[in-house]
Amino acid sequence: MTEQRWQDVLQLLGQQKATDQLDQVLGLLLSHDERQSLGGRLAVIRALLDGELSQRQISAQLEVSIATITRASNNLKTMTDAERDELAARLQR
Repeated sequence: MTEQRWQDVLQLLGQQKATDQLDQVLGLLLSHDERQSLGGRLAVIRALLDGELSQRQISAQLEVSIATITRASNNLKTMTDAERDELAARLQR
């Protein structure tokens, strides 16, 4: 995907003012499996930021692969402490 195409996606998503509008757009863009995958990745990131479970425990509890957890963990390691703190605050339920 070119950078411009990704920017187009971000712009479209950012224009949606309500959850139902965002749901409709993402329903068009993503398959059922892709939506499930994104939900799993979000759960993994929350669990990693929480820090209470090992990667194996997260894998078993969330029914995701160790590879998914490793990728998420590696992505979090590239962030500064301030970025991780901001992300954790945004992801609080």
